Amino acid sequence: MRILLTEDDPALADLLLRACRQEGYSVDWVGDGVAADMALVSETYDALVLDLGLPRMDGLEVLKRLRKRGSHLPVMILTAREAIADRVTGLDSGADDYLPKPFAVAELQARLRALVRRHHGGAAAARMELGKLRFDTATRQVFLGDEEIELSSREREVLSSLLHKAGKVISKHALISAISSWDATVGSNAIEVYVHRLRKKLEPAGITIRTVRGLGYLIESVDRPHA
Repeated sequence: MRILLTEDDPALADLLLRACRQEGYSVDWVGDGVAADMALVSETYDALVLDLGLPRMDGLEVLKRLRKRGSHLPVMILTAREAIADRVTGLDSGADDYLPKPFAVAELQARLRALVRRHHGGAAAARMELGKLRFDTATRQVFLGDEEIELSSREREVLSSLLHKAGKVISKHALISAISSWDATVGSNAIEVYVHRLRKKLEPAGITIRTVRGLGYLIESVDRPHA
């Protein structure tokens, strides 16, 4: 999952970046509204964490422009504006959730998980399954049968992207985009390494990741016939 974080306070932004990355998300950070608007036009994200009091362009204006473009990107507002009228304005402008400052990091993480889960199909999306493989999107745990397997954060995100397209080919470029952020770009060779590691951990349980030459990768259970 790739998130855009907008926050003009560098210290708070650093805290939020670490909190989001602990959840396994790739995060891009911008410190003003114009940069946020440009990023939302040019990049693809799974969620937006939006501060309202941004320089150059107010967060509400960023949100209104996003919705005018027809985007259904889930948006969580983080702001010191805690009056009921401010919350109503934010929600009426198209926000999906509203968390006033100060807040507990654990609550932010939980709300963000719920926000992304709702956007990707509600309770049914809380768990992705393929054969003996189970990926709990709320806790980010991965199981083969009843046994949890240990994955790095990057391996987990590659697996999540593959499972979202289970039975279909996902391009290497899409995988790179899903797990990269502006300050930590993942290269093509790194994707091959993560896929190789996942294969070693999953293939004994009947889960294979096929390379479709010139197109990308496809994850499937060997119990299922190839399409």
